[in-house]
Amino acid sequence: MLYEEKIIETIPVGPLGLIPLKGISELGEKVDRYLVEWRHERESEHKSTIAFSGYQRESYIIEAKTPRFGSGEAKGIITESVRGDDLYIMVDVCNYSLTYSLCGMINHMSPDDHFQDLKRIIAAAAGKARRINVIMPFLYESRQHKRSGRESLDCALALRELVNMGVENIITFDAHDPRVQNAIPLRGFETVQPIYQFLKYLLKVETDLQIDSDHMMVISPDEGGTGRAVYFANMLGLDMGMFYKRRDYTKIVGGRNPIVAHEFLGSSVEGKDVLIIDDMISSGESVQDVAKELKRRKARKVFICATFGLFTNGLAKFDEYYENGIIDRILTTNLVYQTPDLLSRPYYINVDMSKYIALIIDNLNHDASLSELLTPTNRINKLLAKYREGRG
Repeated sequence: MLYEEKIIETIPVGPLGLIPLKGISELGEKVDRYLVEWRHERESEHKSTIAFSGYQRESYIIEAKTPRFGSGEAKGIITESVRGDDLYIMVDVCNYSLTYSLCGMINHMSPDDHFQDLKRIIAAAAGKARRINVIMPFLYESRQHKRSGRESLDCALALRELVNMGVENIITFDAHDPRVQNAIPLRGFETVQPIYQFLKYLLKVETDLQIDSDHMMVISPDEGGTGRAVYFANMLGLDMGMFYKRRDYTKIVGGRNPIVAHEFLGSSVEGKDVLIIDDMISSGESVQDVAKELKRRKARKVFICATFGLFTNGLAKFDEYYENGIIDRILTTNLVYQTPDLLSRPYYINVDMSKYIALIIDNLNHDASLSELLTPTNRINKLLAKYREGRG
């Protein structure tokens, strides 16, 4: 049985309300379309009862605004009643394309601005909602997850702040370090891996892959991402290799110690297709160096899978690597802002996560288990069987 066709076994926590903030409105609309479609098709003798009031709607999106004063200050406004609703607020803290006027000058929104807007909308609900859930795909400040010397613990502070404002559940994707949830042990915190979606979109485009340990390998570009790569490799029954960064700790360039070399640990990659798995592509230097090293070791095809494609240094270097045959495909999700430039690239595969988010929201609204959604072993096995049949 498909998840979206599941039988209703529990009454909803409350009428469903979806508030995608401005920076994530496109993804929010796609999620809304799935929810509307499923709930109109779903059959249950209970749907006419008072507990299911507002279960079927033309749209679950509740309009919310965060207008700004000339000084750059803002306020949150929700334009309709949310009393008793089970609210899901979606925010993309990485959408730098949005601007606002600050004393007559144009200012691009930073992650800090997006996080403040999220808090404004939570405050605008003013405790009237039945439950508040936050879907923040890129976890705010997640790269500052541990203290080294006299440093702030920004991610932990942000999570505590949301919980203190009454947030019950926080859903994020591929958190830089999932242990940040230790800051809020009594609240729901889920970090979701988009492994099934990566595989699904890669197999749609690449029709000649052999997914077994003789022909394919999973690579972690650094020691920090080993757990992610191990999970991916175990799910697909592949071998894993990893690179570790040898850094020069005598100097600091651009706020970090420069990388001297990437050393490889693992079996031979010669003639194999390799999947480089990472949580994000920021500047992209790390995955570029790893791809170059893998090609030098005679890998057949190099695919880069990263949940978040930030591309802070632009795409010129990736274009060059693609033209030179070093990189074959780059897969990132639509969980963060994607430039039209990126979407137009021939090597880029856009992994749409809207259906997955809709499934998570639908399950949470019914207080149903997320286990099968978070560990997609069955779906991966079905996908691989279908692919192998198609190739056979």
